Amino acid sequence: MKLLIVAVGLHVPDWAQTAYDDYGKRFPPELKVELKPVKTEPRGSKTVETLYAAERKRIEAAIPRGYRIVVLDERGTNLTTKALAQRLKGWQLEGDDVALVIGGPDGLDPEFKASAHERIRLSDLTLPHAMVRVLLIEQLYRAWSVNAGHPYHRE
Repeated sequence: MKLLIVAVGLHVPDWAQTAYDDYGKRFPPELKVELKPVKTEPRGSKTVETLYAAERKRIEAAIPRGYRIVVLDERGTNLTTKALAQRLKGWQLEGDDVALVIGGPDGLDPEFKASAHERIRLSDLTLPHAMVRVLLIEQLYRAWSVNAGHPYHRE
């Protein structure tokens, strides 16, 4: 199974990349995780609809055909770590490769969100994009560890 994290924004602070890389290398060979950053559309005097359209085009180009699309959305389903572990197990059992999509500064195109297979949220808090990448990969690793019976997760 492959997990593809598609994140709007090409650059993150070094600390965030270091943390992301640390979790990324912890996954077992049978669960590959890849990050595909996509360019943020320059803001300027463009309408939000124009921004959404440009970023959506880049996001869709980054996702291979046949992937299950899960968007991170502030109004998405709130999951516990154990619930995320169950989702991960379900995706693995169904043989789905999954693209998890993190939007840009203005979020994601509403039609793109509506067409996704799932919408989940990491927190009720507003988080910086660099932090979202780190939290997402850490929670995916934690979900895997729950399913593997690894002692990383403690309640």
